[in-house]
Amino acid sequence: MNRLSAGNLKRLIAVSLVLMSLLSFLGTGAALGAGQTGKRLAPISPPVTVKVGMKRAPSDAGILIGIYKGYYEELGIKIEEIQFNSGQEMINLLASGQLDVACTVTAAGLFNAMLRDIPIKIVADKGTNIPGMGYYRLVIRKDLVGVIKDFKDLKGRKVAIVGTASLDEIALDRCLAAGGMSTKDVDLQVIRAFPDMLVALGNGSIDAAMLIEPFVAQGVQKGLIDRWKDPSGYDPHAQTALLVYGPSMIKRPEVANRFMVAYIKALRDYNDAFIKNKGRDEVIQILAKTSTVRDPEVYERMYPAGLNPNGYVRMKGVEMDIEWYIARGLLKGMLKVEDAVDNRYVDFAVGVLGKY
Repeated sequence: MNRLSAGNLKRLIAVSLVLMSLLSFLGTGAALGAGQTGKRLAPISPPVTVKVGMKRAPSDAGILIGIYKGYYEELGIKIEEIQFNSGQEMINLLASGQLDVACTVTAAGLFNAMLRDIPIKIVADKGTNIPGMGYYRLVIRKDLVGVIKDFKDLKGRKVAIVGTASLDEIALDRCLAAGGMSTKDVDLQVIRAFPDMLVALGNGSIDAAMLIEPFVAQGVQKGLIDRWKDPSGYDPHAQTALLVYGPSMIKRPEVANRFMVAYIKALRDYNDAFIKNKGRDEVIQILAKTSTVRDPEVYERMYPAGLNPNGYVRMKGVEMDIEWYIARGLLKGMLKVEDAVDNRYVDFAVGVLGKY
């Protein structure tokens, strides 16, 4: 009788544990993405406005898809979009607290702001080159195929970038380094807009350019350019674009964390579409409505930006960028990558959503 009671007690405990687990599971839920299950995350109340600076490029998908599908709104965040022409403009407003989040690239101004003890942090990925499908790359004029065969053939050539002392010069410098050269070995041209680069390539006034999608695909379609070598060969660690939080965001961790959950949910939709080919038509339609690339057919021709579905940046790439600026005397002090990148917000989001 005593042994039977003990057995019943054990079974009762086991059933209770199963019920508790089931209730816990049923209590999870809202902030989920890409088939993941995670914790319930209460929305901010009352809702808050977050000012986000961006160019509405397709690589801003983490913002654009998230807004369209209501991911930010369901967590109590209203996004106020502010469009910019350059990343440096965003950094200035981030530092002053007039902007909360920036979709930008590495630049001397970004790192120098950090060295002035302004709490600005790189917090998530916003674009990398996928091996074999580099969306940001050096292209050459179509009529120079067979003439510019290797890196050394770029020596003395007119090569365009949109700006110096920024990602664009870094990317070109690394490309040239594969041929034992630097930007001093080419006739460097600064053309401030990518569409103008296509015009210059078309009329023969430049020989090559650091170009980004969708302009790469447009140039190929028009017969103006050749994609030439893939960036995975000459710049494999590149962190092309970044999500950056400013002081006004960092001092509100509950907002910063929830923003990141919505952002990564949107990145997972993007990866489902362009990497796994799941829900592709829906995501293309969303980006065609919300980004600067309005023609859905262009998305079928251009290479997609790599967007980490777990949000993390390539630390090696950011570290290499910092070292590049320091080596050229562009930073007003020494900066470690660990002080520039803050992964706590991505860690939080992955804790909620689970790993992709």
